[in-house]
Amino acid sequence: MSGEERDREQLAEGTLISHLIELRQRLLKAVVAVFLCFIPCAFFSDKLFTFVAMPLIQKMPVGTSMIATSLISPFMAPLKLALFVAVFIAMPYVLYQAWAFVAPGLYKREKRFAVPLVVSSILLFYCGVAFAYFVVFPLMFAFLTTTAPTGVQVMTDITNYLDFVLLLFFAFGIAFEMPVATVLLAATGLVRLETMTKNRGYVILGIFVIAAFLTPPDALSQTAMALPMWLLYEVGIVLSRILLRERLAQQRSEEQSASS
Repeated sequence: MSGEERDREQLAEGTLISHLIELRQRLLKAVVAVFLCFIPCAFFSDKLFTFVAMPLIQKMPVGTSMIATSLISPFMAPLKLALFVAVFIAMPYVLYQAWAFVAPGLYKREKRFAVPLVVSSILLFYCGVAFAYFVVFPLMFAFLTTTAPTGVQVMTDITNYLDFVLLLFFAFGIAFEMPVATVLLAATGLVRLETMTKNRGYVILGIFVIAAFLTPPDALSQTAMALPMWLLYEVGIVLSRILLRERLAQQRSEEQSASS
């Protein structure tokens, strides 16, 4: 091995080690941020659980309440919720650490495109969670608590309820990322904008099928998820059309400046 090859190998090894060190530091900062958010959340975990359970509590029949079927459920369920809330609060900072690690390897044009994409992804996920809590849960629980057969008393276990609402929070948060997914597909060229517009009917059918799998088996919950996804899909098509139009105009101006 020549000296030049040896120097190149040592440089590559040093660069890899420096990247790994930086990655460890970024991950450590993200974990610390989640932990710092977890401390106050754990202190108010009971109040957080009451807030999250309020849409069901308000719709339960008079004289009934939530129950705990396990001895440690009253302690672990609020604590588990506190951890998820801490991650939820710290997510912008966690994503910033991921962005700070990836950004040096991106071109200036890619950075200009990625920043609004990341910010809009965070905001849309939060909007999806808020929509599930303030709009879907009251409608869904009002229906589900009235469907019990005669002689059956509705008394939901707190652990099962928490797992159920966390799944729906995540499902609605991901569902509200529809504009971001549409813009990414159009910007990267994986799917042509004309194809997404032409096959709109198949997309709507797929949205209702996905909503049927992710929501309880009632038409109200399914529609409450499918309609926003459909509207956000249309918003994504409009944004993709604007983005592609601006990109085409920029390419034409670059070609004109190069030819002149």
